[in-house]
Amino acid sequence: MGKTLAYKILENHLVEGTLSPGNEITIKIDQTLTQDSTGTMVYLQLEAMDVEEIKTELSVAYIDHNTLQTGFENADDHEFIKSVAKRHGVLFSKPGNGICHQLQLENFGIPGKTLLGSDSHTPTGGGLGMIAIGAGGLDVAVAMAKGTYSLTVPKVLKVELTGSLKPWVSAKDVILYVLKELTVKGGVGKIVEYTGDGVKTLSVTDRATITNMGAELGATTSLFPSDENTRKYLAAQGREKDYIPMSADPNAVYDEVLKVDLSSLVPLAAMPHSPDNVDTIKNIGTIKIDQVAIGSCTNSSYSDLMKVAEILKGKKVSPDVSLVISPGSSKILSKLAQNGALAAMIDAGARIIENACGPCIGMGQSPKSGAVSLRTFNRNFKGRSGTLDADVYLVSPETAAVSAVMGVLTDGSESGVHLPEITEENFAYNDNFIVYPKDTNKGNTKVEMGPNIKPFPQNTNLPDTVSGEVVLHAGNNITTDDIMPSDSRLLPYRSNIPYLANYCFEKIDAEFAARCKEADGGIIVGGENYGQGSSREHAALAPLYLGIKFVLAKSFARIHRSNLINSGILPLVFKNPGDYDTFTLGDKLMIKNAREQVKNPEIIIQNVTTGKEYIALTNFSELEIEMILAGGKINQIKG
Repeated sequence: MGKTLAYKILENHLVEGTLSPGNEITIKIDQTLTQDSTGTMVYLQLEAMDVEEIKTELSVAYIDHNTLQTGFENADDHEFIKSVAKRHGVLFSKPGNGICHQLQLENFGIPGKTLLGSDSHTPTGGGLGMIAIGAGGLDVAVAMAKGTYSLTVPKVLKVELTGSLKPWVSAKDVILYVLKELTVKGGVGKIVEYTGDGVKTLSVTDRATITNMGAELGATTSLFPSDENTRKYLAAQGREKDYIPMSADPNAVYDEVLKVDLSSLVPLAAMPHSPDNVDTIKNIGTIKIDQVAIGSCTNSSYSDLMKVAEILKGKKVSPDVSLVISPGSSKILSKLAQNGALAAMIDAGARIIENACGPCIGMGQSPKSGAVSLRTFNRNFKGRSGTLDADVYLVSPETAAVSAVMGVLTDGSESGVHLPEITEENFAYNDNFIVYPKDTNKGNTKVEMGPNIKPFPQNTNLPDTVSGEVVLHAGNNITTDDIMPSDSRLLPYRSNIPYLANYCFEKIDAEFAARCKEADGGIIVGGENYGQGSSREHAALAPLYLGIKFVLAKSFARIHRSNLINSGILPLVFKNPGDYDTFTLGDKLMIKNAREQVKNPEIIIQNVTTGKEYIALTNFSELEIEMILAGGKINQIKG
């Protein structure tokens, strides 16, 4: 029986366990990345483990999220990260260099390697044929400390691509189509592996767009084979030496198969407020738009922005539209400036902003009240743009650019606008934004700690009786944005959990934090896919600070479930999903003999208020049980 590419790479990195779906394994991690929104916690945790030397081949700390410096907080966080990076031999990417995933792809990604990142869109690296996994910050800190990462072996879903894309149809439309077919829960517990003759028609940056938004499927990761297109991309970046051809065996066996005919696809858009709420632009119609934002780790590559420049060249952005563009890296911005593409954008009426995540995470460029905003980003959750009543649509760069000119949502294939073929160009290597650690010496390197940086909360050993009252009864598809909002108002406090916790669930229930404090903690009841979205462990740390004992839900998103366990909070799953409707706020719940019960496949929860008894599923691995009993991962590591 042939092997999938995913399992070949996992097998090459296997440290412990059996490579079979459902088993727990430990793999070697070659590379890690952090960004500043999650990075402060990562490096606080690394310091707490008292690590002498990191064990990865390469670790990079990027500054790309909190780049608005309206106060001292963000700048202090950056200085803290820079000092810890120097202390431990981690490369430091300065603000303005670009977005972590685009930079990792350009400068450091290598086919066949493993990458663990404290950002859910780390699977962007799968465009180069890597096993690139997004994880919570503590998992990344441990990977740096030990060089390993433990996970449950996913199934492998094959997406077989045939044909080739028509003009005005792009890689963004491919992943939107897959999201429409599979939904935001369709990739949970799976690796998505792209194969077929259609693969060779897609560039590495096309592939990276697709693997990037595999995060929206809930997948562990997504990847493409490493082939001639991979070699060409690496050669253009001056890194042809890193090329290794890799692919699945011809007779590889997959757990599931989805077939996609690229030639049958048309321009698509994800409508408010979910990435899988997808329809054709033709069906959606020519709705009037107010804002267009082009960029993010999904669609800020050189080829994406060159297409935008060609569409805008000699034209004028609609008077009713604000167009903002954020290139993915300083290298891309420099090339656009050299070849005249930047001038074409500016002359058309586009606003050019810093090479950073920016509007994608609500860091500036929030649309006006009730606006329609077209974005080339990966998420359109309600309120994520910074404007609660805005309608955000996810589209390709081509669709975004032509729509900005027309003033309405436009199918470019029916616009009469010519779209030329864009080819990759060679880039001169420039590492002026990278700080390389020299003379690394832990004992002689001072860690810079600003006043906004507070210790992260830590749990205690699991008690034998776990009890509390229901402080939130949440619906389906609760996102980490819902749990811990991410915008320009709160991002500067990512290193201050006591302050941040006051805003936990504020978009769902403004009284949540106050209720937790009054009840001295409590329990959250949730629906399907609880905790989807970002890898931010703040969505676990803030509830931990507020005293949340366990979350009882119909199902959990992978990364958030891990973050809860890392924090010592129990993620429990309804055995009977119908029980969800029987809870009300204030119900007092209790788990007796908890330390023994967590070792079992099922756990009994008593509702002291109503007298009812419920059964929940644990599905904990042996390692997860150890962490839960210890009150979290750091406690378990320290013994």
